[in-house]
Amino acid sequence: MQIVETTNEGLKRAYTVTIAASAIAAMIEGEVTKIAPQVRMPGFRPGKVPANLVRKMHGPAIHQEALNTSIRDAMDKLVADHKLRPATQPEVALGEGYEEGKDAELTVSLEVLPTIAAPSLDGLKLEKLTVAVADAEVTEQLERLASGMKNFVDAKKGKKAETGDQVVIDFVGKLDGVEFDGGAAQDTALELGAGRFIPGFEEQLVGAKAGEEKTITVTFPADYPAENLKGKDATFDITVKAVKVAGEAKLDDEFAKNLGLESMEQLKGLLRGQLEQETAGLTRTQMKRQLLDVLAAGHDFEVPPSMVEAEFAQIWQQLLQEAQNEEDTEAALKEIEAEKADYQSIAVRRVRLGLLLSEIGQANGVEVTAQEMQMLLAQAAQQYRPEDRQRFAEYIQQDPLAAAQLRAPLYEDKVVDFLFDKAEVTEREVTRDELQAAIEAEDGAAPAPAKPAKKAPAKKKADKAEAEAAPAEAAAEEAKPAKKAAPKKAAAKAEGDAEAAPAKKAPAKKAAPKK
Repeated sequence: MQIVETTNEGLKRAYTVTIAASAIAAMIEGEVTKIAPQVRMPGFRPGKVPANLVRKMHGPAIHQEALNTSIRDAMDKLVADHKLRPATQPEVALGEGYEEGKDAELTVSLEVLPTIAAPSLDGLKLEKLTVAVADAEVTEQLERLASGMKNFVDAKKGKKAETGDQVVIDFVGKLDGVEFDGGAAQDTALELGAGRFIPGFEEQLVGAKAGEEKTITVTFPADYPAENLKGKDATFDITVKAVKVAGEAKLDDEFAKNLGLESMEQLKGLLRGQLEQETAGLTRTQMKRQLLDVLAAGHDFEVPPSMVEAEFAQIWQQLLQEAQNEEDTEAALKEIEAEKADYQSIAVRRVRLGLLLSEIGQANGVEVTAQEMQMLLAQAAQQYRPEDRQRFAEYIQQDPLAAAQLRAPLYEDKVVDFLFDKAEVTEREVTRDELQAAIEAEDGAAPAPAKPAKKAPAKKKADKAEAEAAPAEAAAEEAKPAKKAAPKKAAAKAEGDAEAAPAKKAPAKKAAPKK
């Protein structure tokens, strides 16, 4: 086998690899020997078919398998001999004039990971902003909980329904005077102002009294799930059977017992714990962002363009999806387009930080255990139907890159925790607003974009993206030699009914990716 380097510029490498015809022929003989015991042919006992007949029957397939195996072996040798750490799967192409009996000439191009000096962790200083949970916050949560568990009681006779009251109604929906399927119900309890029904429905019941009959007209939203109702005007014949008002909830031990707890003191303790957990999460986010800012400021090395492109594509796709959900989609698209260079800088930063965290983790023995990986796999499998979960698990176990991508967020968090332990941390108590402001503060990692009068939510998402590194261990996994590299040309040759009742549209359930 002959390997000649043709390009060595920055992180780009290219080679020509020549595999001798004799080596491929030897591989073919090995394939014939391997499959011969399984070949069946009339007139011969199992396993006794002559090699020349095996070759005649399965020649093209055997040759192709031998060629692909030779190419994979050549790629492994290339990576090992030249001590390469591919950033992405190498591109391999087989020469146009190749045919059986000739040398196979390959062109190989790839990007390699940069050599990163293990950073010194001495002198790392971080400030931890903490927030104390006030009694008033616990009381507010308690009142919110009580509000969500309203106990409605009959209103005084003749009372007109107000926003916040509950009405019990029968209704029949009609299109052009004809009742439509799923548009009728009886004894429906509806809290006015809760936004459960389509726009305009609840508002027209404000002022209604028990025993009253009325007809209202509404327009179904253009994105309503029932195709026959999208954007259509409809009438609803309504009978108001009762008007109820919210009874005052007593925040006492009995209230807590109705929730399965022993006392109000226990309920308050649980609510306080939830608030403390929430603020602890905000504190960690602030510290992680601060840590990544420190690392980004102290390291500047070339990163593989292909990894940056992939990271940018992910960020950009998210921004486009969010822009589509804006009231003024066109304005939102113009805004992110104007800031495209900033997002590209964010992609560079995330890839660089991901590689840096990977280097730190590997240098200090940080790893995700087999038990932790099993937990990740079990959690990820929950997004699939029960009958598809085993298939998903097998896919992850068979695809190293997919496994690395699943492992990556936890790996990154473990490296961050390692750095937190190494750092000199000082604590300062702040308000929740001050902590939130610290998280959202610009860090200067990318050129500061012009601030529009009204910032679109998409930009807020991008700020969050800037605070996080690209998956570190996924980058590390991509650095390993490819085991299934096949030439572009040879590889192809070798491998041979929504409910129509006037309910508000529910958010679309995220579709599980098909594997």
